[in-house]
Amino acid sequence: MTDYLYPGIFNDVIGPVMRGPSSSHCAAALRIGRIARDLLAGDLKEIFIQFDPNGSIARTHRTQGSDMGLYSGFLGWDADDERLPGYDKAIKDAGIDIKIEIKAFDAPHPNTYKLTLKNNKETHDMTAVSTGGGMIEIIEIDGAAVSISGDYYETLIYSQDNDEEIIKYLKNHTTADYINLCTGHHSKFIQVNAQSFLQQDILAQMQSTFKISAIKELKPVLPILSRKNLQVPFITCQEMLSYNHDKNLELWELALHYESARGNISHLEVFQKMKDIARIMKKSILQGIQGTKYEDRVLGYQSGSFKTKMDNKQLLEGGILNRMILYTTAMMEVKSSMGVIVACPTAGSCAGLPGACLGAADCMGLSEEEVTKALLAAGMIGIFIASHATFAAEVEGCQAECGAASGMAAAALVTLAKGTNKQAIAAASMALQNIFGLVCDPVANRVEVPCLGKNIMAASNALSCANMALANFDPVIPLDEVIEAMDKVGKSLPYELRCTALGGLSITKTSKKIEKQLARGASKRE
Repeated sequence: MTDYLYPGIFNDVIGPVMRGPSSSHCAAALRIGRIARDLLAGDLKEIFIQFDPNGSIARTHRTQGSDMGLYSGFLGWDADDERLPGYDKAIKDAGIDIKIEIKAFDAPHPNTYKLTLKNNKETHDMTAVSTGGGMIEIIEIDGAAVSISGDYYETLIYSQDNDEEIIKYLKNHTTADYINLCTGHHSKFIQVNAQSFLQQDILAQMQSTFKISAIKELKPVLPILSRKNLQVPFITCQEMLSYNHDKNLELWELALHYESARGNISHLEVFQKMKDIARIMKKSILQGIQGTKYEDRVLGYQSGSFKTKMDNKQLLEGGILNRMILYTTAMMEVKSSMGVIVACPTAGSCAGLPGACLGAADCMGLSEEEVTKALLAAGMIGIFIASHATFAAEVEGCQAECGAASGMAAAALVTLAKGTNKQAIAAASMALQNIFGLVCDPVANRVEVPCLGKNIMAASNALSCANMALANFDPVIPLDEVIEAMDKVGKSLPYELRCTALGGLSITKTSKKIEKQLARGASKRE
């Protein structure tokens, strides 16, 4: 398997570490903004943004964090920067004039950004897509088709000289992974993908030898880089089982093998990265339980009340389940109050997996190492979903977000219980089967209601399916086939039920009333 940008656990599935309500609207937009900033070497003066009215962002760009993410990217900030809520004032203070227009332009994806970037010296056009879970693709620059996902050091060389001679020079003097000539209607440039930017002496020699008008350096925005001839040991569940036929590895160990091959990093580095993520999740949950304050949200602090009732045994007997509900609620409250969370697989579904996994682990008295193994197992299931379906609710409804999280969490719980690989995969299969057709219909255009309930449902469903699998219930349909069917079901959902705020609970009278109240800055719902 070569020359294909396979998804990675840390790039696509568990991450980014971020603030904001939505990874596809906020974290992805920020990454797009960072690349746009690099295209003008940080000197942005005027930006014209277009959203297609038939896409998801046209109605949600302000309420779900696209403006915050995009503007913060223009400013060069990181996705977990504490300054994100103040993006509007910061953009004005930076002297960047931004205009937004809703205009039909036959967008190729519901989350398409069409940008015109200007300063006193130059103008560039860029079209980008948020593909789900914080992942992006730049698909056009200055009228030329490109494919930039933020997993390479990209150098764009604009010239008025013989492009073939420049490409020949680059091939002889660099170790670039890919060198392509990109030609548009009014511009052309050479795109160089490499593991680092070209050396300064190489650039200087090129500029003295050829007629180079501009050199643009676009920094990577993903944590794990890609490379030429990238290989992974498997990309479907069936291939994984065949790979493991004579190895007898546990699911979390197979995740180490996959991510190590995908990212060209050691097993130890993969394990440590996931342990660091587990610590961030735990910190966020504890912060949520202690209490969060944020005016611009639908739901207030509820996890504290749940904890009090739980501690005083005033709830129905729940054990692990009640701990999961507490942790899931706390994580969602941190997300909605602009605290730091981990998108797993998305920000809108950031609580189901950690709520289930850490809630169960704490009840069972398990170590950080055991939690890390469970999250790795979840990441492996997520790879199969990312490869053959999507995490974007704008494309396939909430089954792609909370549904996917539930399947991942089910495998994590079986791993915590020391179940077999067969049982973990069966749990994931059953959990995913249960969420086909789950729609995305955010109340008041915010990622809070019914998102909280759906995250809790994801954790609850995961627990039920984990126990069913541990009791050797038969999932009947293999995981690969379930994911394939889920993908088809998601794509058949009505447009109005795929995060457009045009159907379901989004258009109820109460939802519209809350939306108006929040729009005028009302801190409490009447």
